[in-house]
Amino acid sequence: MSLAELRGQILRRKPITDLDDDTPADERLSRHLGLWQLTAIGVGGIIGAGIFSLAGSVANKTAGPAVLISFLIAGVASACAALCYAEFAGMVPKAGSAYTYGYVSLGELAGWFIGWDLLLEYVAVAAVVAIGVSGYFNFLLDQIGITLPDWMLGASGTGDGHVVDVFAMLFCLGTAWVLSRGIRSVGRFETVFVLIKVALVLLIIGLGVFQIDSANYSPYFPYGTGAVWTGAATVFFAVFGYDAMSTAAEESTEAKKQLPKAILYSLAIAMVLYVAATLVLTGMQKYTEISPTSGFSTAFKSVGMPGIANVIAVGAIVGIITVVLTFMLGVTRVWYAMSRDGLLPEWFAKTHPTRKVPTRVTWIVGFGSAILAGVLPINTVAELTNIGILMAFIVVSVSVIVLRYTRPDEPREFRLPLMPVVPIIGIGFSVYLIWSLPWETWVRFAGWLVIGLVIYFGYSRMHSRLERGGPVALEQS
Repeated sequence: MSLAELRGQILRRKPITDLDDDTPADERLSRHLGLWQLTAIGVGGIIGAGIFSLAGSVANKTAGPAVLISFLIAGVASACAALCYAEFAGMVPKAGSAYTYGYVSLGELAGWFIGWDLLLEYVAVAAVVAIGVSGYFNFLLDQIGITLPDWMLGASGTGDGHVVDVFAMLFCLGTAWVLSRGIRSVGRFETVFVLIKVALVLLIIGLGVFQIDSANYSPYFPYGTGAVWTGAATVFFAVFGYDAMSTAAEESTEAKKQLPKAILYSLAIAMVLYVAATLVLTGMQKYTEISPTSGFSTAFKSVGMPGIANVIAVGAIVGIITVVLTFMLGVTRVWYAMSRDGLLPEWFAKTHPTRKVPTRVTWIVGFGSAILAGVLPINTVAELTNIGILMAFIVVSVSVIVLRYTRPDEPREFRLPLMPVVPIIGIGFSVYLIWSLPWETWVRFAGWLVIGLVIYFGYSRMHSRLERGGPVALEQS
């Protein structure tokens, strides 16, 4: 094969068409999600460990009271990307999110890399959130006089003898079981639990605002202003749950109209709550005393409100469930889409005959996230997650610019404003945040991409449906 032929293969693109009728019956997903269920999934993915775990961890170890600014920086970058996702969601209402968007605009190789990237990142998100839940679970046990041995506390524990985080592992497996029950059940589950979670956050803000001591805000930048950017890069994964939600496009009743609205609604709701909650947390307790694993519970306990601390711990466990659920949903749908396109074995794209969900990949993801959650510390997993998601945001931002100028007449339910300024700002923020991450994160990420490159040229390129002329027809550039 000549270099020109190889280039033509890896740059081939999927057509921007609705291909549901071409999908075999045993690979189709069922449509049951409405606008508010989609919004609930988005809010469920955004609000969780960012408030209940990472806010305390970053305040304590990285940014101090300026963790609020870290969230604002991450939120601005995320908003730029969210507008890009919203435009794409109104054009390409297909499972796979950034993977599919990259495939239809930049070509198969770009789509492959972003899909391969998301497989790792979404699993890592589920793991880091499960670790956060485990921290609150351990807090609750301590309140009733039960102390687990260090080997069971994993990376969320404070002892030196930890081996595996048992509760985090069980939590991941339990979430996989919920996902395997079907998308209608998942939608109802998410909606109820998100309402509980939002009510809990409002309770935290409403009670905590009266316990703020302004002295706790000084010094505001204890680790320097540069640490604020590092903090933003670390908490970034807490403000992009809409990305995982958009992977459920083929399970929405009216995806082109509902997905753009759900993306923007979910991010707006989450950012208002994040800003208020971090302001309260760092005002209630000195940043050096904030617990990295159960921040709000220990903060309320420190001001003489142990009863509220226990309520928060229970609510945090309930609320964070939705985050794990959202990102496990996301990774299974990306995996499903890649397998349906032939880039991974099509065995993974088979859905349950009655529930119409990809149960095979669901259980694989459940066990994979359980292993990560059991043995790795929360900050390591969060950093690994963020570099991949930031890469996805860059690809989506570039893709929306490319399609706006190469396909200006393509129908769009939503058009992002100030093109190309908004996506360029999103790209700039993402690049800067990636640069702020530790070099070890780059090494891990590069290793994962090298593995992906080997798989693509060893398997995916030759088995792609575009290569075989299958249901997905080749679209010429």
